[in-house]
Amino acid sequence: MKKIIVSLLLAVGTLPLWADTLTIAMTGDIMMGTTYPSMMLPANNGKNLFDDCKGIISKADLAVGNLEGAICDGGTSTKGSGPNSYSFRMPTSYAPLLKEAGFDFLSMANNHANDFGLYGIESTEKCLKEQGIKFAGISGRAESAVITRKGLKIGLCAFGHNSYTMRHIDLDLVGKVVDKLVKECDLVVVSFHGGAEGRSQSHLPHGSETFLGENRGSLRELAHFCIDHGADVVYGHGPHVVRATEVYKGRFIAYSLGNFCTPYNVSLTGISGYAPLVQITINEKGEFLHGKIHSMLQTKGVGPRKDANESVAKEMKQLTEADVPNSMAQIDEHGNIRLKKR
Repeated sequence: MKKIIVSLLLAVGTLPLWADTLTIAMTGDIMMGTTYPSMMLPANNGKNLFDDCKGIISKADLAVGNLEGAICDGGTSTKGSGPNSYSFRMPTSYAPLLKEAGFDFLSMANNHANDFGLYGIESTEKCLKEQGIKFAGISGRAESAVITRKGLKIGLCAFGHNSYTMRHIDLDLVGKVVDKLVKECDLVVVSFHGGAEGRSQSHLPHGSETFLGENRGSLRELAHFCIDHGADVVYGHGPHVVRATEVYKGRFIAYSLGNFCTPYNVSLTGISGYAPLVQITINEKGEFLHGKIHSMLQTKGVGPRKDANESVAKEMKQLTEADVPNSMAQIDEHGNIRLKKR
């Protein structure tokens, strides 16, 4: 068995220990405020957005999420003016907030990464690089990333449904990217942006989903395909609501983590304001051991805040039981995720 050397500082010095687990914190959409079409920014320059969750995020060995929009201070919107057209532009001064919160990797494979064209993409990449945050998902650019934790080489990739992203409906492409990372890395984490949007889309369907005339993917097939090719963790986002989780062949899948930190210009009514922070522990082989859904809620102008009623965990429990009854794991009322007894 592969071992990971870590150190524990004791009063008598540094004692080397063996460790064989990795904790991963994962979230859905992050759009910390926007300056387009008008200034819609949180108080105190956004410094309190992640107050209730950065302790959890920063303590994880690896923290991942989806960056829903461009980080730039100018540019021209690529979107139209229709009722379903939105452009998100976060100030470059907000980039350090992501590092301070504890994020290590962010997906850019979504329908808002190109809101300000190549200018916005290049600015976003520059800002993330300056913060030491890895990213992936734009076709022809950063198509994957690698992070080393506890001696483990972790490959990360991200897929979306837009023409400029690494497209998840192209399973040949998905297979090539995942296969390459599996060969080069010890563990592989896959992100996808897909599924129909809205409060009526909580349940995970079988087969492909269409939204606004666009193929948003067959997400069960996609997630299982990635794991069949050797991926160890798959997390999704896109519907703006939470969906079921699954443990398939011993590997963890979150089909949608919904909105996480989207204080403006995104509906936060009812379940649209559910903001889970899912933390899992896997072994060095990538096998799921246990996890926890930390329930957070959003209100306008405020980042994710702890939900004392744990309504988010209860929602994800119900959805998992309804939509993925054959999952190898189960969720309790407090959001604890455990493997089912055989």
